Amino acid sequence: MKDNSLNHKLHLLWRAGFGPSYLQIKNLKNMELSELFQSISGLDPFQRINYVEEQVSEVYSEQEGDNAELRKAQQRRNRKQNLDLNLDFLDRMVHSKTQLREKMAFFWHGHFACRTVNPKYNRQLLNSIRRNALGNFKELLFDVSQSPAMLSFLNNQQNKKGHPNENFAREVMELFTMGRGNYSEKDVREAARAFTGWAFDRNGKFLERKNQHDSNEKTFLGETGNFDGSDILEIILSKKETAKFITQKIYRFFVNEQLDNNRVDALSLEFYNSNYDIMKLMKSIFNSDWFYETKNIGNRIKSPIELLAGMMRFLPMTIERNESLVEYQRLLGQMLLYPPNVAGWPSGKSWIDSSTLMLRLQIPQIWSGLRPMDYEAREDDDLDMGLNNKRNPLNRQFKDPKIVIDWAKVEGSFKNSEIADYLIQTNDKSILKLTDRFSSDNLKSKVINLMSTPEYQLM
Repeated sequence: MKDNSLNHKLHLLWRAGFGPSYLQIKNLKNMELSELFQSISGLDPFQRINYVEEQVSEVYSEQEGDNAELRKAQQRRNRKQNLDLNLDFLDRMVHSKTQLREKMAFFWHGHFACRTVNPKYNRQLLNSIRRNALGNFKELLFDVSQSPAMLSFLNNQQNKKGHPNENFAREVMELFTMGRGNYSEKDVREAARAFTGWAFDRNGKFLERKNQHDSNEKTFLGETGNFDGSDILEIILSKKETAKFITQKIYRFFVNEQLDNNRVDALSLEFYNSNYDIMKLMKSIFNSDWFYETKNIGNRIKSPIELLAGMMRFLPMTIERNESLVEYQRLLGQMLLYPPNVAGWPSGKSWIDSSTLMLRLQIPQIWSGLRPMDYEAREDDDLDMGLNNKRNPLNRQFKDPKIVIDWAKVEGSFKNSEIADYLIQTNDKSILKLTDRFSSDNLKSKVINLMSTPEYQLM
């Protein structure tokens, strides 16, 4: 049963956000759980949603396309702008007061996994995700499906009457809405015909090319008509299987990787009946008693982004070379804007292997200047976007991010005896005795040592 214990508040902060900020520590114990949820969810109807600023250039012109040097220069600009978008996304996770919106944006970013070298398209997609992250899933699905990033990534620009390309239609059903087993191969073919003509112009604006659209009759999921792409999405959303698939994925991410089928069934029916109201679904989860049950606390391995963002929220720091944070993402296996494939990133134990675990445990010491950085990422020309050379900011020549942690601010937020309570997420109180190992150390050493334990990898 939920209560106002510190452990339950930290559970909410980690699952609905990226952990506690050092700025929240002083007031956290005195806040009601409901008040805390209100503060991180951004329920103020007048609150402005911050979008990624339009600071990216267009893709190369026709002239540049014929000039190798101009094309390389544009590639470098694109790459730099994508790195800036990556770091801006991470910065919002660390500093935004509306933590739930950023956590949901992070979730949808993995759900609608997409890779493009065009920073303008990346920005458009991120803005669509952030705008709809806590809104209506239907609007989110339409926005993402009609984005130039996704249409390009899943080859729908090549989906034309008489020569249908099934890639977009298949992934929309398999990964974004219904899941395998809820449609047939014929449904994929018919949906692909309906999506013919869905494209975008040079400025990244969605358009339907009527001369490329198959206007003949189609039969999809048992319904027959002269369907276009919008009709297909509407039919998909009319199926309760869609609400269940999305609810299952949200439950695994925010609650427990082991599904409680009765609870998922109840949540998915509520989600369906609310016309896919995302905020209503999340409120039902975070305001429930069962969300705070022992089995749901400290049972998830933090993803690399959750780990990095959580440390950056807890430790007040300045970073001179923040571009080096992208290399940490890469070394740990989760680089924002670069999912491994259309299925997105894995989860759970897949985050941990011999090399990534050692780096995870050593980051607190590296960032505190107690240990050198001696890890190298595998070469991946795909991630390097064809710029795998010494000038590449993600080349093997790793640069020290030059992090300075303000330990005086940490001192001002804590009493030494409380540190483990804020850093280790568990209901097992015996684990909290970890701090006894460091009883003779100062606060800085205690924080570093606690963050360097396997227990800190869980939330």
